[in-house]
Amino acid sequence: MSNLMENAGSAIGFREDDLIPISALQHFEFCPRQCALIHIERLWQENFLTAEGRVLHEHVHERNSETRSNIRIVRSLKIRSLKLGLAGVADLVEFVSDKEGVFVPGLSGRWRPHPVEYKRGRPKPGLCDEVQLCAQALCLEEMLNAKLESGDIFYGQPHRRHHVIFNRDLREETERATVLARRLILSGITPPAEFGPKCRSCSMYDYCLPKTVGRNKSARRYISQMLSS
Repeated sequence: MSNLMENAGSAIGFREDDLIPISALQHFEFCPRQCALIHIERLWQENFLTAEGRVLHEHVHERNSETRSNIRIVRSLKIRSLKLGLAGVADLVEFVSDKEGVFVPGLSGRWRPHPVEYKRGRPKPGLCDEVQLCAQALCLEEMLNAKLESGDIFYGQPHRRHHVIFNRDLREETERATVLARRLILSGITPPAEFGPKCRSCSMYDYCLPKTVGRNKSARRYISQMLSS
């Protein structure tokens, strides 16, 4: 399974050096400014929410691949799409034995890929988590020449899965977010802060300073000025 990336067919589109992280789509959907702070200004701050999420991901990733009945479970699977210009690591992909499935490098028989993303807390308003999962599915579709119908997001607080159907609307939103997130990152311009209810729980709050930093100002430059004054 480790050679999945090497065996993935090439697609006309982006080069390996031009790929952006799949996680940038989740950040962009949640807040374009958060996406810019992380992926343009290279700022990151961990609060207890992201700490819980990191521990949850580490717990998932530290396990090896395993087989349960007719399911082959693969963790920390590197994926990418040259067509969309995305790269990342899938928390967990369940390959379900299916005679109508596809051939997978390293496995015998035919399999149906089913991505599972792990998140702390509860489902968020909007589609930021669903878009991230759908982006993983689009990568797997390109790499395996497959068609994925659905995946799951496991939320830590309810401790259950949220089933996600990769319908046309979600696929279109994911492709739209990919284009806009790339455009934002390449622009090098951090959007202005817009204070709202979700700001309080954002791990980037102290860097973003949504009540302080004005339009088109760099949070990094503002912090530097404050420290030097």
